[in-house]
Amino acid sequence: MDLSQIRGVVLDMDGVLWRDDDPLPGLVEFFDMLRANGIAYTMATNNSYKTPAAYLGKLAKMGVTGVDESLVITSATATADYMHQTYPQGTKVYVVGGNGLRESLTNAGFEIVDDGARVVAAGIDPQLTYEKLKRATFQIRGGADFIGTNPDKTFPTPEGLVPGAGSVLAALEAATDRQPIVIGKPETPMLETALRIMGTTREQTLMIGDRLETDILGGQRAGMKTLLVLTGVATREDIARMDITPDMVFESLLDLTRTWRV
Repeated sequence: MDLSQIRGVVLDMDGVLWRDDDPLPGLVEFFDMLRANGIAYTMATNNSYKTPAAYLGKLAKMGVTGVDESLVITSATATADYMHQTYPQGTKVYVVGGNGLRESLTNAGFEIVDDGARVVAAGIDPQLTYEKLKRATFQIRGGADFIGTNPDKTFPTPEGLVPGAGSVLAALEAATDRQPIVIGKPETPMLETALRIMGTTREQTLMIGDRLETDILGGQRAGMKTLLVLTGVATREDIARMDITPDMVFESLLDLTRTWRV
């Protein structure tokens, strides 16, 4: 793969830019390189709970400032973008999810309701209750469209893996006999949003991630070039085991920056 042909980069965040609250090697240098060479970028995470503003605050603490909020794509903002392309403003939505999803849908002009929804949008929800699942089930069975923010069954925390959005979707699938339209990686709607924001073609765009089954597979499905960094979840051994092969593999963003020649 010829990196000099890349004009846009989609970056996963956790495991690529940072691990928990610690910046990973080369974070600031990589953003400096992108800006110096006029390479467009977006950041895309399957997390639907946090808002883009929260991620910008985290970046700023790590030394990366001046990033526009529109460049941070969560599965919540990507869900709102997909719905904006699909439904008229004012469409009634029942939400199983956190503030990030609610805020994104409200900002996009949708009406959050408890009953009578045209769409049920579901994601990770730390305040999940049986009552929420029951209301969602009734409305999906009543004909509401079913949209899921992302398929991640688990979510990493300092305590260990906890149920993710995919676990919530699995409960609703079991209760409704319906499968959701999924927005986050490895499905392509989130990456389609990134392409629209950057204005780059698929062939000019590089997906950088640390997970083979979401970041790399999602980039491949979207027709992008793919690059795995080994600072997160996946290892070189996983590539052969999972039969998902990125175009390039680097130890970290720091190594990538030292290699990249524009």
